Amino acid sequence: MVIQRTALRTMAHVHAHAVARRLYSTARPPRVLVTGSLGQLGTTMVNTLRTKFGGENVVASDIKKPAPEQRSGGPFVYADVLNYRALEQIVVDYGIDWVVHFSAVLSAAGERNPALGLSVNIDGFRNILDVAKNHGLRLLSPSTMGAFGPSTPKDDTPDLTVMRPNTIYGISKVHMELLGEYYAEKYGVDFRSLRYPGIISADSPPGGGTTDYAVDIFHAALKNNRYTCFLKHDALLPMAFIDDCIVGTMQLLEAPRDVLTQRVYNVHACSFSPAQMADEIRRLHSPEFAIEYCPDFRQAIADTWPRTMADHAARSDWGWNPVFGTADIARAMLDKLRPVYAAPNGRTLSAPVEAALAQ
Repeated sequence: MVIQRTALRTMAHVHAHAVARRLYSTARPPRVLVTGSLGQLGTTMVNTLRTKFGGENVVASDIKKPAPEQRSGGPFVYADVLNYRALEQIVVDYGIDWVVHFSAVLSAAGERNPALGLSVNIDGFRNILDVAKNHGLRLLSPSTMGAFGPSTPKDDTPDLTVMRPNTIYGISKVHMELLGEYYAEKYGVDFRSLRYPGIISADSPPGGGTTDYAVDIFHAALKNNRYTCFLKHDALLPMAFIDDCIVGTMQLLEAPRDVLTQRVYNVHACSFSPAQMADEIRRLHSPEFAIEYCPDFRQAIADTWPRTMADHAARSDWGWNPVFGTADIARAMLDKLRPVYAAPNGRTLSAPVEAALAQ
């Protein structure tokens, strides 16, 4: 199984590198702006882009103060996505070609503060979309399984189906998808999007989403060997490990425009429930691991989302090919976090991760 996963991963990287060679064999690397670069995905995406295209060609941006190591690899700028002129100045000053737009208020945070969610997710996206239109940029802005709603088919959810979400996050992402498609059709904007499942990473704090338990549970297991979960034991949801998400995002970002048959793609890796992940933790870490279920408002959000998503178009058009299943994710998270909790004094987490897990 390990050999098979390694082979699949190698094939995915070969595909991405082949696409890159087609695009840049005779041209300079693209200059890329990443908004929301200090979030869960942004941090890893910036590092991946800088490794491939060079640190000077990737501009990280956020409204938060970066840690010293996040400043060392390349340019970092303050960027409020609600300020069109400031975004435009960054694009002009740095000669930006592509934008990866991660700035967003996620599902649970959006329900706590709907006004902020609407402002950042709708007005902020409109600003970045207009910048892309006015300056001929390629724009990748991820969507989410939260764009689906209670009337959407739960199993093998297709790319094109009923979409009537009942959260601010989901509503704003449907708006994003439709407006991006409109700008692509009317103005020729090279807009691309993929509907992420829950994303699991040990490298950065959770961002206020309904699937955050799938990160929190590993910290709790290693710290206290017990966890109180805010979802029900059988809340089955699509998930993916961050390595797969970054590879897939790079594949879609770099894919030649003429291979894309649609603007928005489902991506799915595996599905599991809190109880199933708890079983994996008992198997791989401690048979005594205990979990208690105290569902809160996030359970109502999870109830509206798919259990599995169909992603045939992403696999055929640009090579989406995840290799981490449920057991692989559990093993990777425990392997990454064990040294943290085995360190002197029991903790070496960064301040942002420490603060997020304390909330």
